[in-house]
Amino acid sequence: MEPQPGLFVTSLAADTWEPDPDVGGLMNILCEVPGTWAGFTRYDVDPEPVSWTPPRRESFVILQGAVQIEVAGGRTLELKTGDAASLPAGTDTVWHITAPFREFWVIGPEEATE
Repeated sequence: MEPQPGLFVTSLAADTWEPDPDVGGLMNILCEVPGTWAGFTRYDVDPEPVSWTPPRRESFVILQGAVQIEVAGGRTLELKTGDAASLPAGTDTVWHITAPFREFWVIGPEEATE
């Protein structure tokens, strides 16, 4: 909901959840503005492993549940309620989600290149 230009509001209890075409589960978008996208993801049952490569830096916090994230060429992250992480753009990952699962995420602006 955008109660005034540029101000966005939503809730985990909102009835605006919709299927997420990229990773399955359900999503509730807080805002989508040029360069930045933020919202919630929800899984009510354990899904099959989810492959995900963020198009820009993605930062997120686990609100409920747990996830094991296999990072290509790197380590496996074990995250649970209250944990947060940030993935650089283009990082290939596989998520093993334990439901019920809720996360808040922000896919940020393009990263500066040097």
